[in-house]
Amino acid sequence: MIGRLAGRLDYRGADHVLIDVGGVGYIVHVSDRTLAALPGPGEAVALYTDLLVREDLLQLFGFTSLIEKEWHRLLMSVQGIGAKASMAILGTLSADGVSRAISLGDWNAVKAAPGVGPKIAQRVVNELKDKAPTVMAMGSAFPTETASPAEVIETGSPASRPAAPRTSGTVVAQADALSALTNLGYGPGEAASAVAEAAQTETETSALIRAALKLLAPKG
Repeated sequence: MIGRLAGRLDYRGADHVLIDVGGVGYIVHVSDRTLAALPGPGEAVALYTDLLVREDLLQLFGFTSLIEKEWHRLLMSVQGIGAKASMAILGTLSADGVSRAISLGDWNAVKAAPGVGPKIAQRVVNELKDKAPTVMAMGSAFPTETASPAEVIETGSPASRPAAPRTSGTVVAQADALSALTNLGYGPGEAASAVAEAAQTETETSALIRAALKLLAPKG
């Protein structure tokens, strides 16, 4: 599977780009947000990619980060969400925005994406809410995940990237969980208290985030 493309941007369409990689042109579909972040024609560009395989069609979808790619894959697993709807959600909210909306159960934010109705938005939140902490933890594990122009590589999993050096696993997990919660909009104080309480029973980042979110959820 082609997991990343790096080359020269030849053409920008309404919802896709053409990337020249060693003389071969790849059509890569992107969200509005990703398209706006890309350079002009002739400039170096790199995108993480996901290949959609259908009986009569092969399509590449491009993302500026591994987190955005992972959310695309998860969104596509929800019944009623195809590639177009997934890209619309990511284009409207961004990867961080999707993490925030799903973690907080904010289906109205998901519904703001073009073509996504209330029932589908609620289904997205309900089916993916438990997976959000894992994706957020993955973001903490790869703090410099933005694709940068370089040679083309093929990879099917974020695990193929070297992890950042770690000192104490427990301390780092708590710091990563705290960072994820503050990115969701929680105050540093309340986030720290929730992580500290969660750390009494949990040690892994995703579990810490999940437990802290339960502690921070409105009571009643």
